[in-house]
Amino acid sequence: MPPQQSVVAVHRGARHRLSKMQVPEVRLLAGLGVEGDAHAGVLVQHRSRVRRDPNQPNLRQVHLLHAELLNDLAGNGHDVAPGALGENVTTRGVDLLALPAGTLVHLGADAVVRVEGLRNPCVQIEAYDAGLLRHVAGRAPDGSVVRRAGVMGVVLAGGLVRAGDPIRLVLPEHPHRPLAPV
Repeated sequence: MPPQQSVVAVHRGARHRLSKMQVPEVRLLAGLGVEGDAHAGVLVQHRSRVRRDPNQPNLRQVHLLHAELLNDLAGNGHDVAPGALGENVTTRGVDLLALPAGTLVHLGADAVVRVEGLRNPCVQIEAYDAGLLRHVAGRAPDGSVVRRAGVMGVVLAGGLVRAGDPIRLVLPEHPHRPLAPV
């Protein structure tokens, strides 16, 4: 039986596009990201961010997305497989969106990712499935944007990550900072 907080699937993509290919394992590289992934690097790799400032640090080395979102999307008529929204690690049993900034996510035996912030979903998601964007980015009653497309982080300690690996969380010291888009 898999651990309560666990890795469901892992993904990487050598080219810049929305969806990533599911693979048996990924190697996280400290300070870089996922080996062989287009978004790995010390400096920002996301094309829109590179155009704004290519010298900013890459706070989006690893994208983690909760499988519970995929279940919710299916309930709203959107068949979205793990990796389809561009995540590197699909998790189960972790309320990623409620984590404070700076949380350490231990994946498997060795890898550690520090959560930096929320993924800001973009219009590319509509190309995957029309109407999907409103389910991953919506509005709260006060008008603020609610982002549900997972979290982004940087790799502090490298290692192999596979489906079924346990996840362990270490929260930062108080006061906790809420996640903001990165």
